Amino acid sequence: MPKAKYTHIYQDLKEKIETEVYSYQEMLPSENTLVLEYDCSRNTVRRAISELTADGYVQPMHGKGVRNIFRPVEQAAFTVGGIESFKESSVRNRREGSTQVLQFAEITADEKIEKKTGFQKGTLLYYIQRLRFLNGIPLILDHNYFLKEAAPGLTPEIASQSVYEYLEGTLGLTISTSKRTLTVEHVTQVDEKYIDLKGYNCMAVITSQTFDVNGIQFEYTQSRHHPDFFRFQDVATRKMH
Repeated sequence: MPKAKYTHIYQDLKEKIETEVYSYQEMLPSENTLVLEYDCSRNTVRRAISELTADGYVQPMHGKGVRNIFRPVEQAAFTVGGIESFKESSVRNRREGSTQVLQFAEITADEKIEKKTGFQKGTLLYYIQRLRFLNGIPLILDHNYFLKEAAPGLTPEIASQSVYEYLEGTLGLTISTSKRTLTVEHVTQVDEKYIDLKGYNCMAVITSQTFDVNGIQFEYTQSRHHPDFFRFQDVATRKMH
């Protein structure tokens, strides 16, 4: 299924912001200019701008235009509010990302896995352990559980590229919501085996349960990050009372 027009505009503007075609605090082209440039309706441009606003890239100002409020960071920054794959995050951070699949197995959830992941006992799952590299340095260790029913045909080769690309592009799954917890935890033997922690005795850990558009959980992931390269960013707005 082809992506919506607004998605193309969103991605193009985001890339121009990240690569500083539009510099920090600069005003984006006017709505009229963007309508002509992308040969689309005002509503399509407004939806793309709305997505950029939600992701913290721009700030619309009534009657004045849209200002770029994005500043590049030195460390790799992963988003908390949005849902993106490691591959997408690597591209956004302009880093060379790669993945090594350490384990790939088909398992059945037992009571311990049910308590940990939320998948009911007896559920068929794929368990994948993956080591993530940025610019050739191993920095992230992921423990993934995917619902087999939602990801038929998943292979180690696919897991070494992008599971989300496979789920969305090949299987047509619509990813909707992710519930996340951020913690700091003691290192494990597995952490130390694959990641040079340079004296650290802890890891930054993101635990997530991810659901499709029908509210069905298809993924549980524990993502363990090297503290030196841990930086998560979110966008918050103050609610008016």
